[in-house]
Amino acid sequence: MQQRWTLPWFAALLLGLMGLLVRGSEFQHHRYEDMCRANAPTITRIYSIGRSVEGRHLYVLEFSDNPGIHEALEPEFKYVGNMHGNEVLGRELLIKFSQFLCEEYRAGNQRIMSLIYDTRIHILPSMNPDGYEVAARQGPEFNGYLVGRGNSREIDLNRNFPDLNALMYYYEKTNGRNHHLPLPDNWEQQVEPETLAVIKWMQNYNFVLSANLHGGAVVANYPFDKSRDARIRGRTTYAATPDDKIFRKLARTYSYAHSWMHKGWNCGDFFDEGITNGASWYSLSKGMQDFNYLYTNCFEITLELSCDKFPPASALPREWLANREALVSYLEQVHHGIKGMVYDENNNPVGKAEISVSGINHDVTSGLDGDYFRLLLPGTYTVTASAPGYVPSTSTVTVGPAEAIQVSLINGVFLSSVVLLLCSVPSQDFGCTDDILHTELFNACDSVLYQKLETCVSACMCCITSRAHAGAAYLRAPLGSSQGKPSAVQTDLRIRDNAASAI
Repeated sequence: MQQRWTLPWFAALLLGLMGLLVRGSEFQHHRYEDMCRANAPTITRIYSIGRSVEGRHLYVLEFSDNPGIHEALEPEFKYVGNMHGNEVLGRELLIKFSQFLCEEYRAGNQRIMSLIYDTRIHILPSMNPDGYEVAARQGPEFNGYLVGRGNSREIDLNRNFPDLNALMYYYEKTNGRNHHLPLPDNWEQQVEPETLAVIKWMQNYNFVLSANLHGGAVVANYPFDKSRDARIRGRTTYAATPDDKIFRKLARTYSYAHSWMHKGWNCGDFFDEGITNGASWYSLSKGMQDFNYLYTNCFEITLELSCDKFPPASALPREWLANREALVSYLEQVHHGIKGMVYDENNNPVGKAEISVSGINHDVTSGLDGDYFRLLLPGTYTVTASAPGYVPSTSTVTVGPAEAIQVSLINGVFLSSVVLLLCSVPSQDFGCTDDILHTELFNACDSVLYQKLETCVSACMCCITSRAHAGAAYLRAPLGSSQGKPSAVQTDLRIRDNAASAI
């Protein structure tokens, strides 16, 4: 856990970073020096994830009711701006958005208060402060299309992440790993300091959802950015992820909440509904949004927000009004799908457990606290948790469009009106009879029944009521333990699912 910065001079950092001294009706461009003065309320924390080539901090502002602390079942969200130094609208929108969150929280806006109470929000206004300073010295009137795009070494940071797409496309053909792909050897020496800082940031926080703000077009771009096919001049191909439907929904959420993105015609281009698959637009290697999906639990899209990469300050109020609702609506998407805890039979959280959804060939993992988050559209899903040394536990979960539901799985026992107790060996190996295997047993807490189940630990069709209690731990023991018969019948994963849908 990172320590909160409480020294007065650190407290003074927050204002400039997030523009909290700027009056609601005032808009301006913020230089790096402006991003080093602040005054933090109790719901914010400022921290640096590293430094640029020229030594400028990459400052992040966190919003939470408990800044600096990950709370179990509270998802982590991030916005990243100014990856290309001369694409500045995202930087200014995130500064203004941070001011907006503070003001609306203080005003008692229930929508914003709920987001801050239930989400840990991280905002990085500028990933490329060196490039921004190059672009800002020329200003909006004389800024070239590429001046300041890269970092101080003129490296495009959105072409600088390890290329995991090629490995993923190979694994697709060989039935290999579908998530958290390994990084290449010596990868730290192959990336720029800004890229390295962001990758380390991803490693330290279990982000669930993200957006990367760019300029030069008006469209919501979703993975994959890199085509599966060889490049052919004048030809593009759609490169869908296993989560293509949810990515399209995320992109549409921003597009339709934006004042004009969804109309399609912008900057001389047409994008149906204001969204596009990255590779269908143009193929891009080593990009950040693909890296998020293939290396972490995070789903990220790229938001192109303005035709003008460096709009004048006079254009900022209109752009803010166009994006304000979209920024909030997209953030709210982090609470869709399912979330829950992964425990062993002794109530210890299981970190790095793999959470798979039948029919979607992309898994996520639980965090160090045992909590997991899986973005999903409304529907019914079969969800399985697995970890080395444990027998997988499976549950069927329905995600609705309204309020969240709670589903629990204790040692393989689903707490509902009907329960399936999963096992992996024939019951006859333990002398169990069919009347135990296939009879609905609605008194599972009865001591006599427990004695019988303790003998027949492989009973596979056992219906119980939600009165099941810690005694159910009798049914499973850790793999490799000496309890009962061979460990193949044993499981020690307990999943408590909270299927969360729209706020």
